[in-house]
Amino acid sequence: MRAAIADPQALLWVDIQPESREEAEPLLRDLFQFHHLTIDDCFNTLIDPPKVDDYGNYLFMIIHAVHYNGQAGDLWTAELDMYVGPNYVVSVHWSPLTAVNEVRRRAENGGLVMGRGAAFLAHALFDVIVDEYHPVMNELDEEIDRLQTLALAHPERPVLEDLMRLKRSTQRLRRTIYPQRDLANRFARGEYAHLVGTDALMYYRDIYDHTVRVEEMIDSVRDIAESALNTYLSSVNNRINDVMKTLAIVAVVFLPMTLIASIYGTNFEHTIPGYDTGWGFAAMIAGFVVIAFLLWGWFRARRWL
Repeated sequence: MRAAIADPQALLWVDIQPESREEAEPLLRDLFQFHHLTIDDCFNTLIDPPKVDDYGNYLFMIIHAVHYNGQAGDLWTAELDMYVGPNYVVSVHWSPLTAVNEVRRRAENGGLVMGRGAAFLAHALFDVIVDEYHPVMNELDEEIDRLQTLALAHPERPVLEDLMRLKRSTQRLRRTIYPQRDLANRFARGEYAHLVGTDALMYYRDIYDHTVRVEEMIDSVRDIAESALNTYLSSVNNRINDVMKTLAIVAVVFLPMTLIASIYGTNFEHTIPGYDTGWGFAAMIAGFVVIAFLLWGWFRARRWL
């Protein structure tokens, strides 16, 4: 590796997925002589936001890959730390990344990944990571369509939980894609001309276009999720109103019956019709039925039922 670094015509890619800091830190510190702040960022247990720092003879980048489990509705990001020098790229990540495996496959198949310099190799890694956002956004878009339909037809609590989980996922994506868009824009504007040649700028502009498109998709899903949440709350309120209306109608139907029963319950002789006859109780029940049907018909005529 020392010989490759010293050879300006060579291109070295070192990909590190360490088990511990002690395993990889000597390589970064002693062989490549990277700044200790960048090494701390590589082994920080917290997820750092996407960024790029210029250390003169190399760039230090942090990029986030995205993973989504559609069945569980879980979305999380994985950090890729990358050093880009004049003739080398060093990538560090704690978990397996499909983007790294894809770029390695292209390199092993004899593609142009390793034939155009470190800037193009870094572009390949960055580009595949951003491209992985698109299928995730398509899955989220299909999920929000399903939830929007359920929010209107079956506003149950699991629908609300799925909506809130999806909103959290879109917020996490927004916090990730915004700084990555700015990172791609800085490359596309040629801020790092000493390491990224003009022939590579158009490729980074393509990454910038992809991040802008992903950003628009995230905003669209977020807006639809907000609309679906409002639909859910409206459906729940309508259901509550229907229940309250039904209970009110039942109460109104039984109110005159209760009044009549309470009057009959006073049992005053010579004041209650049919008190001393056999037809009094039957007449009262018949009156209940007639009143109930009259009220029911009136409610139907007013379209309250």
